[in-house]
Parts: sequence; C-alpha cells; structure tokens
Amino acid sequence: MQDLKDKTIRELAKGCRTVDDVHEMLKSLFKDTIQQILEAEMEEHLGYKKHSPEGNNTGNSRNGYSKKTIKTRFGETEISVPRDRNGEFEPRIVRKYETTSNQLEEQIIAMYAKGMSTRDIEEHMRDIYGIDISPTMVSKITDKILPMISEWQSRPLERIYPVVFLDAIHFKVRKDGRIVNKAAYSVLGINMAGQKEVLGIWVGEHESASFWLSVCNDLKNRGVQDILIACKDGLSGFSEAINTVFPKTEIQLCVIHQIRNSLKYVPYKEQKEFMADLKKVYQALTIEEAELAFTAFKEKWGKRHPIIIRSWENNWLELTAYFKYPHEIRRLIYTTNVIEGYHRQLRKVTKTKTAYPTDEALVKLIYLATIEASKKWTMPIREWKKCMSQFAIYFEDRLESEMAV
Repeated sequence: MQDLKDKTIRELAKGCRTVDDVHEMLKSLFKDTIQQILEAEMEEHLGYKKHSPEGNNTGNSRNGYSKKTIKTRFGETEISVPRDRNGEFEPRIVRKYETTSNQLEEQIIAMYAKGMSTRDIEEHMRDIYGIDISPTMVSKITDKILPMISEWQSRPLERIYPVVFLDAIHFKVRKDGRIVNKAAYSVLGINMAGQKEVLGIWVGEHESASFWLSVCNDLKNRGVQDILIACKDGLSGFSEAINTVFPKTEIQLCVIHQIRNSLKYVPYKEQKEFMADLKKVYQALTIEEAELAFTAFKEKWGKRHPIIIRSWENNWLELTAYFKYPHEIRRLIYTTNVIEGYHRQLRKVTKTKTAYPTDEALVKLIYLATIEASKKWTMPIREWKKCMSQFAIYFEDRLESEMAV
C-alpha cells in the first residue's frame, strides 16, 4: 500500500515546479476523487453500473448531470452531480444545498471561537485557500451551532449543587441602530464530584428580581432541586429570587467585591490604615470576633465614611455567612474568584470585538469559548474531599440520599 502511495506521489510530482502547481494538482485530484465517489454513489443507488444491460426495465436510470460549485480548502471547485430520472438520488459526499465542505465549516467555526472577526476570517480564507467567504456566509455557517446552544442551555442538570457562583460580564451590542451595554449573566456550579460546570448563560440589559426568578426557575425546571450555598457579587434582586425558588439556600456575598467597592470612597493616603482595620473584620476567626472588630471599625471610620459603614451593615448577614464553616469551605465561598477565572478566559476571546451586531452573535461566541474552557476542567477543585466531609455534616438531612448513592 505504501509503495503504491509513493508511486502515485512521484507521478503527481512530475508536473509540479512551484507550490501553486502542487495546489492546483491537489485541487484537480480532489475534484476527480469527488467525481468518482459521486458515480459510485449513483451506481449503488440504481443497483447497476453505467451502461449495464441490468438497468433495462428497472424503472429508473441516469438522467445527465447538474453543475455545482463547492468551496473547499483547495478553493472553489466545479463538480458534476449525477441525476436519476425519478429524482430520488441524494448524494452523501456533497448533499443538496451544501456548498462548503464540513471540514471548512469546522475551521470557520474554530476561528470564530478564537474571537476572530468575520472580516479576519474572510481575509484568512482568501489568503490561505483562495476562497471568498462573505461575512454573511460566516454568519450562516456559525448559525449552525444555534441548535447546539439551545440544547446545551436546556440540558438536564444534577439534582443538588453544593455551591454555585453567579456573576456578570458586560459587552456592547447593537440594538435598533445604536450600541447598548448588555450583560451576560453566568451561573457556574460545583457539582457533587467537585468539578466546575457552567449551568447556563443569560444575556440581558437589566437585572432584577423577576429576571433572576426566571433564571432560578429555569434551573429548577432542568432538574436542580437544591443549592446549598450561592455565592454572588452585588447582583440586584438575586437574593429575593433564590429565596423564592430555593428557600433553604444560603447566600454569600463576595467579600472581595465589597472591599473593592468600599475603597472607591477612601482617599489614597487613608487606604493602608483603612485596610489594616478592615482585615480584622473579614479575616477574623469567628463571627463574634468579626462583630467586635466591625464595632471598632465603625467607631473609627463611621463619621468619615458613613456610606461604607451603611453598606457593610445592610449586607452583613450575606457578607458573613462563611464564618460558620471551616477554612476549606471559607476559602472557596468568600469570593467569586472561581467564576471570575472563567470570565477571564471569556475575555481573552472577546477582547478583540468592540461591539456585537446581535445578541445571537454574542451568545455564539460565549458558548464556543465556554465549551473550550470547560475542556480543562477535568479535576475536582482544591481540597474538595475535605469540603464534602464538612458539607455532609452541615447539610446532613439534604445530602443524605445523595451521599448514599
């Protein structure tokens, strides 16, 4: 077999003097191969070879050819598709209405997934393959993943998620001839095995209790019966919504985000002293120690920064939920770093785009980047076995059936 292959290559190489000659030779060879496959498919369809008397009185026969131009990695190629008199022949190698090879479509989708613009893809395909692919064609090809996105977004989920993280990443999207800011809200869960899993992505302009209620109901309809701890940034309306759908879920507000928001109001010359006092609060060993430290913090800084004090007081219960847990769980839930790491991976792909033409264009890119990122999530998060041992005690009644399995 190898000898035959080498002999074929030598024969083909005789007429080649440049890289362009090789390209043209491969293009011709590709066309001839496709043509032979089409003829073989027609023979299989009719049940007899071309010009064979076996075809007499069979009720169907060949009926000439129709021309078709297809786009492949070798450029545009014109082929002759056989027809039968009954119009029943459906070629498998190049199906009806198909004008690009699947491999080429996969390459276009792969380039789109890396954040390349439609113009960049157009130029790349022209430079490498000599093919003109319009932005409209790129959009049509990438639209083929929309059913996959819909299926992914509605797939069944696990019954219990010990921890979920919620956050938003913002983009600019065109709407009614103007550019508006929209957020992609992500829900990332840690499943019973300790592995990260993006449960869903929702694009919207405004967050509210009704918006988050629809998200929570979506999760419940897809099979989620319980969430032990939900970790969030300052998402408006989320606490009310999740308490309605999952009333037993504990909520932990991201302490790091709270600190960042507090520092916005503190002059630079005060920040070092301010943070030294604040650390005594959020790095306390017990909730009692944290409350005493906050009282002292309030007495010292309350008159200068009443807005900061009021914010900590209003959010105190959600900011301090982590104090009831041991170190391993505290480190996991007191910040939304887990989901922020996922968002950093999204930004690597989306940073080249200033604005998206539609919500669908944004969702396509986020989905592809999410699938690519999740390929690396093969191991449980750090010290997960210790976390689960603690969860099994703190939430014994809610995890009993799951732990038994």
